[in-house]
Amino acid sequence: MTAMFSNIWEEYLRPMLLRPKRLQVAALCYRHVGDTTEVLMITSRGTGRWIIPKGWPMDGKTCAQAALQEAWEEAGVVKAEADENPIGSFDYHKLRATGIEEPVTALIYAAKVQELSNDYPEVHQRKRQWMPADEAATLVHEPALQKLLRGL
Repeated sequence: MTAMFSNIWEEYLRPMLLRPKRLQVAALCYRHVGDTTEVLMITSRGTGRWIIPKGWPMDGKTCAQAALQEAWEEAGVVKAEADENPIGSFDYHKLRATGIEEPVTALIYAAKVQELSNDYPEVHQRKRQWMPADEAATLVHEPALQKLLRGL
């Protein structure tokens, strides 16, 4: 009897309750200042913690293009070159408006920034700041993103 319940749990109920991770795209915006690589960090709208621009994939855009679109909307990146292949990824839980946490994997695209605007869609909702990559690594919560930043 126990084996039957275990089988029902593993084969039917557990897979229905565990949702697969959703995909987001993120832009790791960077520039070189002398011998230092600086990254452009922004604050999240909800908690105010330091993050990199990220969002959902967009119809009609590659993942790298969608990451650049997010960098524009959230950080004012006007001109940047992004690699089409992700340089890494990180997992986190996104808190939805419903109060439910949703598992997400964010693919990270490197974006070499040439120009920023002081007027962009979320300028009044977030702070942005250039900082050395090793400093940024101490501020983010996601271990995989910390490791990637420390490797720059």
